[in-house]
Amino acid sequence: MSNNINLSLEQQFSIRAFATQVQEMNQQQAQDFLVKLYEQMMIREATYQHLLKHQWGLEQATGLE
Repeated sequence: MSNNINLSLEQQFSIRAFATQVQEMNQQQAQDFLVKLYEQMMIREATYQHLLKHQWGLEQATGLE
């Protein structure tokens, strides 16, 4: 992953706190957490795609409106 974007001090602190939280988990907790995190990332991506399509007028009419 590219590191061309600089994170704010607050974001860096958040990453550090997250790392500490994960280190305190057992393996099963960490695996479950990782799956949930990945699901949330997919939901966020789908939401962004939907919003961009709507904003740019790229959505196809469904006839259900």
